[in-house]
Amino acid sequence: MSYWHLFLVAVLGMIVMAATEPAFAALFQPMVDGSFVKKDPDVIKTMPLLILGIFVLRGVASFISNYYMNWISRQIIKQLRTSIFEHLLYLPSSFYDRASSGRILSRMSFDVEQVSNAATTSLTVLIRDTLTIIGLLAWMFYLSSLLALIFLLVGPVIALLITYVSKRFRRISSRIQHSIGGVTQVTQETVNNYKVVKIFGGQKYEKKQFDNVNEYNRKQYMKLVVTNAISSPVVQTIGACGLSIIIYLSTMENMLATFTPGTFISFVMAMVMLMPPIKRLTSINSAIQQGIAAGQSIFGFLDEKQERDTGTQEIDIAKGDIEYRGVSFTYATGHNKALDNISLNIESGKTVAFVGQSGSGKTTLVNLLPRLYSDYEGVIMLDGHDIHDLKLASLRRQISLVSQDVTLFNDTVANNIAYGFEEPDREAITNAARAAHALEFIEKMPDGLDTMVGEDGLLLSGGQRQRIAIARAILKNAPILILDEATSALDTESERHIQSALDELIKNRTTLVIAHRLSTIEKADKIVVMHDGKIVETGTHDELLGQQGYYTNLYNMQFKD
Repeated sequence: MSYWHLFLVAVLGMIVMAATEPAFAALFQPMVDGSFVKKDPDVIKTMPLLILGIFVLRGVASFISNYYMNWISRQIIKQLRTSIFEHLLYLPSSFYDRASSGRILSRMSFDVEQVSNAATTSLTVLIRDTLTIIGLLAWMFYLSSLLALIFLLVGPVIALLITYVSKRFRRISSRIQHSIGGVTQVTQETVNNYKVVKIFGGQKYEKKQFDNVNEYNRKQYMKLVVTNAISSPVVQTIGACGLSIIIYLSTMENMLATFTPGTFISFVMAMVMLMPPIKRLTSINSAIQQGIAAGQSIFGFLDEKQERDTGTQEIDIAKGDIEYRGVSFTYATGHNKALDNISLNIESGKTVAFVGQSGSGKTTLVNLLPRLYSDYEGVIMLDGHDIHDLKLASLRRQISLVSQDVTLFNDTVANNIAYGFEEPDREAITNAARAAHALEFIEKMPDGLDTMVGEDGLLLSGGQRQRIAIARAILKNAPILILDEATSALDTESERHIQSALDELIKNRTTLVIAHRLSTIEKADKIVVMHDGKIVETGTHDELLGQQGYYTNLYNMQFKD
């Protein structure tokens, strides 16, 4: 969107502001000479009104300039943040593996502010104060070329002194950076919970949430801008009224003999008025350099490649047959293969559990199915389709996730259950909560399904969060289910409820279970034992125990503990 017309209005305001500086200094010559020396009654009556008029004009021009430049600034900030956030939603998992959430949030808040400051505030100072200095210097040369030349020799020394003092004050004073709570919260939730956003198709919902808090932040800031833009010229105008009165009283007949002639007073006034714009001009270089560095950071981030979605095929409802053919994978940040030539068939409607020590490749193998990582070797098939040939949205519609670390958003219980649905059915949400054995505690909450759960569901117990996650999966009703040790670290009562809910959930679904406690997967149709990125054993619980191999060792270790 172009803002040139508003920028030109702001520049016009800057020009008027710059013109009032030498105009104010110039008034002192006729005021002093006409009032104090010549005692001209017309000048005496007119001068206070002219001074007041200049400050009123300056106040109006200042408001116009500040308001429109800040309006443009906030629009730039809003658009940059929207671009960053939308880019975040579609970045690959490999980016999140190596990225720092703090640095991402810093780009969203600090870097964007620095770019805007360099593009608008520094530009305002450059235009307005350069014109002001030119006007004041021109007036000083008009009054006295010799004195003006002397000032030009002394001026840089004064400017350096002002710069040094200003830097010292900046070092002593702590810079307070105001939080942008809503923007940071939604962004951080999306960064931390990117798997749920991707698999449950929550990009549109997150963008809507972000647009709301981003627009709210802009509006609140503009209220502050209006207040600041009005307060400064009002204070100046009040001061001008007092100055007008003092000048008028000072030009009374009995006071005229004690004052210096107007030319000298006007020159000194112009010289004093040069100090603030010189000070501001000497300080904007650092702001411009910070803005350039911040811009490089932001646009470097926006150049990060998004997830490749080259698929063209869609599946309405998958049957659930999964096949891994010679799949190998190495993380971008790693050196050893996380998966090494994995081949595996999973029949639709069956429950397959993956077990093994930490780092054996269980989670990596399952994460490849929804294409959280795409740069693997080999082929993964779903119902006879290479998953690379499927559109990402279509593929991920077929998959639900219930993990050990439950992801909940700072929203209502209902919206957490219906995450990814644009217009969820209330009755369907209730039925899903009932099937997940969650309705019994939800109905006891102050607002039932409309109760806010707090950031990451901190207002709920571990078991309650798990059951809401199960209800979310039940509502999605996807044919493929991923369970990442959904009952670990829970008390016996919570585990009983959740296991009952899971038994209901896995019916007629292809279920992939990442298991740490072997007691929870004894009834699985197939157990896949992994070690160092390879499949070392497969079979049922009883078959594997009979082989007296890796599985037996793992089972005996847990049983002994």
